[in-house]
Order: sequence, then C-alpha cells, then structure tokens
Amino acid sequence: MSIAALKKVSICGLIAEKQQVLESLQELGALHLVSLSEPLEEPENAAPERPENTYKALKFLSACPKKRHQIKQKTNFDIDEIVKQTLVIQQNIRDISDKRDFLVSRIKEVSPWGDFQLPAKEDLAGYLLWFYIVPAADLADLAKQDDLVIEIVQRDNRFAYVVVVAKDEPPVNAMPVRRTHTGTLSLTELKTSLDEAELELEDCRAERASLTRWIYLITRNLASAEDKAGRIHAEQQTLDTEDVFAVQGWIPEQEISRLSEFVEQSNLALLIEEPKPEESPPTLMVNSQQLSAGEGLVKFYQTPGYWDWDPSVPVFFFFSLFFAMILSDAGYAAFFAVLLATSWNRMGQSSTGRTMRNLLTTLISFSFVWGVMVGSYFGVAPAETSLLGKLKILEINDFDSMMRLSVCIGVLHLSYANAHKAWRLRQEALTWLSPLGWIAIMSGGLLVWFDSSFEQPASWYLPTGEGLLALGFAVIFLFSSTRKITKPTDLLMRILDGLQGVSGVTKIFGDVLSYLRLFALGLAGSSLAITFNNLAMQAKEVEGLGLLYCLLILLLGHSLNILLSLMSCVVHGLRLNVIEFFNWGLTDEGYPYNTFSKKEIGE
Repeated sequence: MSIAALKKVSICGLIAEKQQVLESLQELGALHLVSLSEPLEEPENAAPERPENTYKALKFLSACPKKRHQIKQKTNFDIDEIVKQTLVIQQNIRDISDKRDFLVSRIKEVSPWGDFQLPAKEDLAGYLLWFYIVPAADLADLAKQDDLVIEIVQRDNRFAYVVVVAKDEPPVNAMPVRRTHTGTLSLTELKTSLDEAELELEDCRAERASLTRWIYLITRNLASAEDKAGRIHAEQQTLDTEDVFAVQGWIPEQEISRLSEFVEQSNLALLIEEPKPEESPPTLMVNSQQLSAGEGLVKFYQTPGYWDWDPSVPVFFFFSLFFAMILSDAGYAAFFAVLLATSWNRMGQSSTGRTMRNLLTTLISFSFVWGVMVGSYFGVAPAETSLLGKLKILEINDFDSMMRLSVCIGVLHLSYANAHKAWRLRQEALTWLSPLGWIAIMSGGLLVWFDSSFEQPASWYLPTGEGLLALGFAVIFLFSSTRKITKPTDLLMRILDGLQGVSGVTKIFGDVLSYLRLFALGLAGSSLAITFNNLAMQAKEVEGLGLLYCLLILLLGHSLNILLSLMSCVVHGLRLNVIEFFNWGLTDEGYPYNTFSKKEIGE
C-alpha cells in the first residue's frame, strides 16, 4: 500500500516529428500528460480525451428497437463517417419529433375554430381577427363590450370560441381571458405538414435502423477511436514553435529507464525533475492484486493527494469488518458464498472481475466468521450444547457489551488514521504531536467510560483515563498551530489557535459515537430475521395452506432482510471509512494518475 513516486519529465523534438513522437509515447503508455499550451479562450472547444461522439452514436444505435444483420468485416467501414451520419440522423429525429409534437398541439388548438384561411390585412380594410377561448361563465361580461365586434364561432359546455374584429388588439381589461394564438396556417395546412413530418420521421428511423448494421464494428473499433481522441487531445497540450515542440508529464520512477531508452532511440531531448513541494502531481496508488479492490473503495469518495498516504489496505479490511458486523448472520454469508461460487470462473476472466472476486471473498469470509461468533443462522440461534453453539462467543442482544465493542472499534479505526497522519507529518515541526493528542483523548475518554459502565471496573481505568485526557488536551492546545511567535499579538493568536484546536473534541466525540451504528444495524437485521421466523412458524399452524404460507414468509421475509442488510452494509460501511476515517487521516485531496496509452490491442 503506497503511492508511487513520480518524476516530472519534459521531452523536446522537431516539430515535423511531433505526430510520430506522440504516437510512440502513447504506445509506451507511461506518461500522465501535463498541458504546456496556453488555455483556450473557449474551453468548450478543446478536444475531448474520450470519443464522446462515438459513444453517443453507439448508444443511439444500440437503443434502436429494430436492428439489421451485423457486418463483421472491415470492408468500406469508416467509423468517423458512420458516427457523423448517425449523429445527424439523431438530431434530425429530435428536430422532426419536436416539430410533430408542435403540430399535434397546434391542430388540437385550432380544430375548434374550424378549417379557415386568415385573410390578408388589406382585404379587411386594415382590420384583424383576434381569437379568444372564453369560459361560458364569462360570456355575460363579454356582452357588455358594445365597442367591440364580437362573433361566437363555436361553443361547448365549458367554453365559447370568440373572434373579435378590430384594427388593434383589445386592451387586456376588455376581455376576460388572454388572446389565443392560432398561427397563420389553416387546419388543412397543419394536417398536411403533420403528414409530411410523420413521413420524414419514418424515413429517419429507417435510416437509423439501416445504420445499426455497423454496431458490431463500431464496438470493435471503440479502442481505436479512444486512441485517436487521446492523440488529438495530447496535440493540444504540447508547446509548439516553428521548429521544435515540447511535451511534459509525470512518470513513475520505475518507468524512467524505458522512457530514456525511447528518447535515446528517437534522438529527443529529455529533462527529468523531482516534484517540488508546491507542485501537485497526480496520485498513482500501488497495491497487490489481492488488495487492489481497496483502491476502488478509496476512489469512490476521493483520491488522496500525492504527498499524503494510501489508505487502500486499511479501508479494505475495515470495510470488510464493518460489512460483517452489520450483516451479523452466518446463514446470509453462506448464501452469498453460494452466489459467488456460481460466478467464480466468469469473474476470473478479467482483471476487474478478479479484483471484485477478491473483495467479495474477503467480505463473505469476515461475515461468516462474525456470524458464527454471534451465533445467528438465518435468524436461528444454535443450541448451546452443539458445536455451533460453543463457537458463539458474543451475544448481540447484550446491549452494553456490543456498544462497548462498537466504540472500541471506532477508537481503533480513528486512532489508526491519526497515527498514520502523525507519521506523515513527523518532519513538520511539532504539529505531528497533535494527532497523537487526539489518540490520547479517545483512549482516555474510553477508559473513563469503562470506569462508569462496568459494575466492577479496574482500579486503573479512571486515573489513567483522566491522565490521558489531560495529556491529550495539553498536546493539542500547544501543538495544533504552526504560527511562529515574534510579537505579543502572535502569542494571543497562538492561544486562540490552540483553543480552536481543542474545540475539535466535540467532532471526535460525535465521530466515535457514529460507530454505534455497527451494533444498531446488526441488531436490527437480526431482529427482523427472528421476527420473520416467528411469523412463519405461526403461519405454519394454519390448516391446509399453512406450510405454503410458512415457506412464502420465510422466502420473502429473508429476501427483504438480505436486501436491506446489503444496502446498510455498503452504505454505512463505506461512510465510516470515507467520512470519519478520511477526515482524521487524510489532509489533501488529489487527482488520479491517467496514463496516456493505447487502448487498442493489435490483432
């Protein structure tokens, strides 16, 4: 578990060889590129790193309900042209659909007025027709308008369709409703336009269906499209002059030899620099295949900064522990184990699948062991004299003991985070003592609580706890600030900084108590399982269909409980890691290391 050490490299070559050099660097697949060009005035015009248009076209064609026979040979296949045609058709379908919807709406609005053609303005001596849909209840008020020429062309139970003849639009207060816009087209013209739009839409859909024959080849050439988009994006990140160009990026130390060999063979200039403290290199986390799933759990929330540390391994194991404590049932763990076994070989066919398989194996193993320790098998407790009963060493219904255990795990989890933070800050004056102060406060508070919660506590709990609390507060007050004292006001500000640091005790108190959710959620799942079992046994006593009711309650009840428990395990197991743990263990947020490399694999 570590963050790979990076070097900043700058490569210079002849401008005429730029395209070839970028292709070779992409083939090398070791650099995280850094832009040396001036920012564009319109950033939205920058070349994307991924072929977004290709993905849009593929998604559009794949969603087509009717697909053609797939062409699997590359003869006369131009992916750029196919993508262009597809996106044009997609836009045409959108535009024509909008036009059709507008025409349908306009026909509905115009139909009550009848099929008519508006006369030209000069045919009515400058008068115009103004249309209103007036509620029947307001017709009496309309009759009082003696100065308006009004004609009711149609009426129904609710509305009257009124035409006003006037040179100018009547004042707003003269009519009970606002004017209705009917447009200049007659009902016949609108219906004709609708027919034309429907035909155009059918033609576009037919063209879309015709293009679906290329789905297979587009999918096969996605990697090539990604490589091309990556090169175009890289071309915009170089620094160019009339004769030479320069490209810059970050590279892991172990890849320096390969890069140096390439530069020497290509007659390029190479500059290698150490990252400066004020710089922010990308973060490349390096873990073994068995534990690499921890990286995904960490990146789910944030990527640690380059100068920080890699929490992948502790997150991997603590998430597994939290998952097990919330599930709290060996029977459910065995059920998940069966599901994993059925997918074992399929998941092993890819690197991502193997990584996920390792994580699931660990989660299920932890869950089964914890379930055996609390003695729960689909909500059924084994007999005390049985082998499984003897393996039960924890009682989940013992509230005091389980609360103490949950808080102890929280203190251990946050102490690990603070200890690692202290180690990382060990060269920064004496501020590294502040995280150790928080460890002392958590440990001291735990001992003081033990002294009051146990019926016969050890005699050393209270004095040791109070001593650790006093020591922790003193350390945090003295060493949580880096402010140097050069004048009297600095001393005052240093005292205020210390008080501000000590005020964090409320936060750490709340964070430690957050781990009580491990016990609460585990107890809730266990209680639900027992409840469903009891309901099933009661239903079994019903004459006739009792056995069927019993089986249905067991199946549906435990299925629901498994789903709820699974959601709680993932959500709260991750929350305790990415909120509480990260807040006390990580100080910087970084960004991931993205390799400029080829995606296409040669055939």
